Amino acid sequence: MTYTQTRDSSTGRRPDEAGPDVDDVARVLEPDGTRVADATLDPWIADLSPHELRALHRDMALTRRLDAEGVALQRQGQLALWAPCRGQEATQVGTAHALAPGDFVFPSYREHGVLLGRGAKPADYVLAWRGEEHSAYDHTTINAAPPQIIIGAQSLHATGWAMGAQRDGSTDVAVAYYGDGATSQGDVNEAMVFASSFRAPVVFVCSNNQWAISEPVTVQAKYPIAGRAPGFGIPSMRIDGNDALACVAAMRWALDRARRGEGPSFIEAVTYRMGPHTTSDDPTRYRDAGEVEAWTRRDPIARLEAYLRAEGVLDDSALDEVARAADTLAAEVRAACIGATTREPATMFDHVYAEPHAGVERQKAEYVEYLAGFEK
Repeated sequence: MTYTQTRDSSTGRRPDEAGPDVDDVARVLEPDGTRVADATLDPWIADLSPHELRALHRDMALTRRLDAEGVALQRQGQLALWAPCRGQEATQVGTAHALAPGDFVFPSYREHGVLLGRGAKPADYVLAWRGEEHSAYDHTTINAAPPQIIIGAQSLHATGWAMGAQRDGSTDVAVAYYGDGATSQGDVNEAMVFASSFRAPVVFVCSNNQWAISEPVTVQAKYPIAGRAPGFGIPSMRIDGNDALACVAAMRWALDRARRGEGPSFIEAVTYRMGPHTTSDDPTRYRDAGEVEAWTRRDPIARLEAYLRAEGVLDDSALDEVARAADTLAAEVRAACIGATTREPATMFDHVYAEPHAGVERQKAEYVEYLAGFEK
């Protein structure tokens, strides 16, 4: 499905005349959980079993509980910062569930659900935010790069990794996750130039959550963001990012293209950041409460849950089990955070590079001398 510009049949307006239209998206689940047909998406999710559907719901629920615990830990002074992902669980978990074990993800700082889908452990979510580690997990174990703080930089990293995999003759695919604001960065556009030119097996997932810190997406893009990718020669799909099944389908479509040697794909997942940009942000200063309420009615977990109940795939007993699992994960995350052992300050220079580095060693020596000055 290559993105094409559309005109709103009810108003006669183009999307640019009132900002990108959030309903000009592909979906298979309506906000109330009703299943609708989509000729492009349906074939990619026809084989989802009841077990896979329950696992999708479970990981979304766990992600939300994990996210709430991260916010609480920051508010209690146990974390320096936290980037909430409430409302974006379908985009993160849905796309992650479509990945193969050998695929490699390059997340931003908000993709907690992607890391959960890749098998991250409780400590992996919090130790970097606590300042204990540069990266809290072993990237070779869960096939995920450290969450990137520099906006959009991971798009270049993902493209480079994909080009390497391509030259190795591998069928593994790289996936770069970033927000709508990152599409204004040069890194993202440069990555798409390289990916297109070399037909790199990479998928760009833009989580359009409507706000880049305090700037609305209408400042970033007058037309839907998915319309940019074809200009680079990259097919794109604009989906309802609060529809978990649509997210699975779109990612499977993109991964299939990459594995067959057809190059990169771009997915714009239209979703919403229900909380602040980070815990240092106050969204009430720039966001209308009515907007938040409208998006609350599009809740991704409630939507999938309604559908699964209607299909007889999910019942109260299963939901109780999910709630217990979510509480257990939150408790483990809290224990890993509060129980962390802080190392000596100078160890922050260790493991910056795989091999010894004279510049880093010099900085470490200077820092040790600086700390010693407080002991005199």
